[in-house]
Amino acid sequence: MKNLIVRTITGVFFVAAIVVGFLNPQAMVALFSLVTGLTVWEFTGLVNDRPYITVNRFICTVSGVYLFLAMAGYNSGLTPATVFIPYLVSIIYLLVAELYLQAKDPINNWAYTMLSQVYIALPFSLLNVLAFRSNGYSIEYSYLAPLSIFVFLWTNDTGAYCCGSLLGRHKLFPRISPGKSWEGSIGGGLFVVAMALAIWHFTTLHGVNDLGLTAYEWAGLGLVVVVFGTWGDLVESLFKRTLGIKDSGNILPGHGGMLDRFDSSLLAIPAAVVYLYTLTLV
Repeated sequence: MKNLIVRTITGVFFVAAIVVGFLNPQAMVALFSLVTGLTVWEFTGLVNDRPYITVNRFICTVSGVYLFLAMAGYNSGLTPATVFIPYLVSIIYLLVAELYLQAKDPINNWAYTMLSQVYIALPFSLLNVLAFRSNGYSIEYSYLAPLSIFVFLWTNDTGAYCCGSLLGRHKLFPRISPGKSWEGSIGGGLFVVAMALAIWHFTTLHGVNDLGLTAYEWAGLGLVVVVFGTWGDLVESLFKRTLGIKDSGNILPGHGGMLDRFDSSLLAIPAAVVYLYTLTLV
């Protein structure tokens, strides 16, 4: 009971922080710069516990945060493309440094270094692509797209838990995550489609559907988030199973670490960007 109370309180504060953070561009950038840094730091700490792995945690973390800030500056129109040059320099340094460090396993060091950027820093940075959009004359900030991604993920988790608890019989991926069922996943998807249609209805009704999506396109976005969010969850489960750990950390009481909380979003965010940009091409 005590753990449930702690988990509930942490969850409420977590959701509130995300929602409030998205309402203001400066708050969003500050919040997810922190999230990016904490998640990269956590990830590199976990992989450094593996034999012969010595990833530079500090530079990986600073580079990840810089990438997020550079994307925010570029997508908001505040900085030119040259803002990415220091980031590229840091990546080159992390690669070249292995020539002189005499590590026992430099290939794995390179691999985990790049994974910290591609798996964590890049997806979070793509939130800026969703948040800052051009109207043809200027760039405007909109919380609708990025916040919707997290609303869909939370809805999917809730729906999957309820349906899985009541109806779950067939395991979705027993080798990696024995608790997930096909019934729960399908139920979560249906919950998300209902939420997507509700968002379409209210944003259109009040004239704030700045994405210009139809009901079908909103439902499609929801399903994209469900599928890739589930894969994101499974990818992190495989990561933890490979390392032999239960939680990625303990920074969030009752919820584990940063990777545990944001695992689904790390694949859902890039997938949503691809989906939305694909719609603009057809």
